[in-house]
Amino acid sequence: MKNHSLFTALLSLKGNPRGCVYFEPLWGIPFNLYTPYVSLYMLAIGLSEKEIGLILSISWFFQIFLALISGAVTDKLGRRLTTLIFDILSWSVPALISAFAQNFWYFLIAGIVNSLWRITLNSWNCLLVEDAEKDQIVDIYTWIYIANLFVGFIAPLAGVLIGIFSFVPTMRGLYIFAAVMFTLKAVLTYLWTEETAQGKIRLVETKEQNIFHILSGYKDVLRALIRTPQTLLTAGIMLVMSITVLVSNNFWSIFVTEKLQIATENLAIFPFIKSAIMLIFYFTVMPKISRMHFKMPMLVGFIGYVASHLVLVTAPSGNYGFLIFSVFLEACSMAAVSPLLDQMIVLAVDPKERARIQSILYVIVILFTSPFGWIAGNLSAMNKNFPFYLNIGLFMIGVVLAYFAGRVAERKQVVEAVIGN
Repeated sequence: MKNHSLFTALLSLKGNPRGCVYFEPLWGIPFNLYTPYVSLYMLAIGLSEKEIGLILSISWFFQIFLALISGAVTDKLGRRLTTLIFDILSWSVPALISAFAQNFWYFLIAGIVNSLWRITLNSWNCLLVEDAEKDQIVDIYTWIYIANLFVGFIAPLAGVLIGIFSFVPTMRGLYIFAAVMFTLKAVLTYLWTEETAQGKIRLVETKEQNIFHILSGYKDVLRALIRTPQTLLTAGIMLVMSITVLVSNNFWSIFVTEKLQIATENLAIFPFIKSAIMLIFYFTVMPKISRMHFKMPMLVGFIGYVASHLVLVTAPSGNYGFLIFSVFLEACSMAAVSPLLDQMIVLAVDPKERARIQSILYVIVILFTSPFGWIAGNLSAMNKNFPFYLNIGLFMIGVVLAYFAGRVAERKQVVEAVIGN
């Protein structure tokens, strides 16, 4: 097992990739323990469903603004310091507020402060990949996904603790535990990394500039982004994945329980199966895919997504076999597409403007994704199949985008090879 290519890649990580990947479970463990129960905790404290929805909407609004300025903040403070500061602010602080929450206002403040994760998402991604070797990128992101899948298996522990200590005290304890772990992860990542080469350049370039001056340069970055086909195609694939994940996360359980008549108490089986399949895929298939050009695996992945949804919408009521097969296809597709998309983003973005380009991409994805919760809700009200027909259409668009993105990338490689000779 130690000679497995993924383990070899993990052990060979150095510098910033090692500092980011090795400590990822310190975030994933507490997050997976409390996340499934957050809405129930709010209800137990006395919030209404409308108040919970209001908190989500307000935090979503703040995320748009914070995603926009994330590139400027990352360039001004540096990737490493930005990640330290905003990891603690966006995760540790809201966890502590939630641990001692008494009413709506505690959770609203926690939700707004948690929105700062949009800044650390940008800086952490820069810290993770800017100094990494190109041929390591797929393996690096694969290990990020593996880390979060592994820690997902400990989520049932929260249920055991709730059975022993009751719900609200357990949630308060989990939030305090999370605050400690989030802080530890932020500090250790800071100590095990150094500012990236591009980060040092941007620190010098922005030393005499304020945030608003840096933001004023976004129009030039946006103009350059629009003129770069590979980045535009990658943004399109990001948007396809964002919308389809939103639809699936919010309407899959409704479809399965109301249309397929699967018992609610059995729903937990399917995320467990999905995680197990993805882990097996990462260790058996992904090492081969990571050595290939992304075009063909990405195309097959999107076709797999289409197949999984077709199996889902044609499944007979109460048929667990069809549902498990759909989950199997989706898990394999997700395991293939997600790390490859992360690689595409890294390779498509101009390294000199990575922070600002990423912030623009995040804002575009948030803005265009946000209406689809409402759209999918209305579609589901008309027919439980309709949200998944929507996803099928989007995945087919993903096939087209992946094909053309691959063509553009292949032509770019040929040009670079010619220039290199």
